[in-house]
Amino acid sequence: MEKRKLGQNGLEVNALGLGCMGMSWGLGPAGDPKEMTAVIHAAVEQGINFFDTAEVYGPYTNEELVGAALEPFKGQVTIATKFGFKFQDGKQVGLDSSPANIRRVAEASLRRLRVEALDLFYQHRVDPTVPIEEVAGAVKELIQEGKVRYFGLSEAGAQTIRRAHAVQPVSALQSEYSLWTRQHEQEIIPTLEELGIGLVAFSPLGKGFLAGKIDETTKFAEGDIRNLLPRYTEEARMANKALLDLLQQFAARRNATQAQIALAWVLAQKPWIVPIPGTTKLHRLTENLEAAAITLTAKEMEEMETASVQIRIIGNRYTEQMERATGL
Repeated sequence: MEKRKLGQNGLEVNALGLGCMGMSWGLGPAGDPKEMTAVIHAAVEQGINFFDTAEVYGPYTNEELVGAALEPFKGQVTIATKFGFKFQDGKQVGLDSSPANIRRVAEASLRRLRVEALDLFYQHRVDPTVPIEEVAGAVKELIQEGKVRYFGLSEAGAQTIRRAHAVQPVSALQSEYSLWTRQHEQEIIPTLEELGIGLVAFSPLGKGFLAGKIDETTKFAEGDIRNLLPRYTEEARMANKALLDLLQQFAARRNATQAQIALAWVLAQKPWIVPIPGTTKLHRLTENLEAAAITLTAKEMEEMETASVQIRIIGNRYTEQMERATGL
């Protein structure tokens, strides 16, 4: 698989990663650890060397799963995790990117992930009570101590990225990016390009919708965040089918699936963008990986752009409260 650089400090991973959140949290009941371990092992065997987790996923259980599953592959894989929340009675109750908490999280994540250094350590959400310079400085100290290798941000704005980068070079910004979530094209992506920072695209398949397997009759399990999201109401799912129809047109041409075209579209945007689709199923893992072999032509990209801008996406990606404080 093609390799892609994230930032200017040496971080390089294969073009597709694996988001592990849904194995433990957020998309319904947690998966069976043995089955999820099998998916993670299959991912390594099929060419994925970049895995994404966070302390808030569970909390903690996803890091434990990923750490145990990837322990046999030490030195062969890159694991990204995140800090920035505070917890009470096992539940996330707010933000905390204080330097003291950053250090506490790093030490705990090292234990759960069973590694000597955290490969990529993101601030999960910007904490308005802590200057980003202090956050970057705290991670810089951990890098100097050998406990962290690379610094990342998640869902941060352009000015926050610039301020953090001036203190400690940012290797990657993790943000949602897909054919139906494109707001970062206006300011964020040009800023990343200017500064030489990579983009790790989470939810590149729209939490499953762009794979074409969800329609207005789909019932989400208890605990699935899509039950709460405006973009996944029955009305929104019906209205947003137009985007699926567009993907199907190109999928038919290429003898591919809608998911593969959606991922190929993200991969074609910039050579420093790495999508991290999540899955709990072996056949979906293989399907997603095959997208890395699809190179959309300039003409196809132009056609998709012309058609997609005519489609009005119905429903915000998160509720207002989630936009402010969620760990998703």
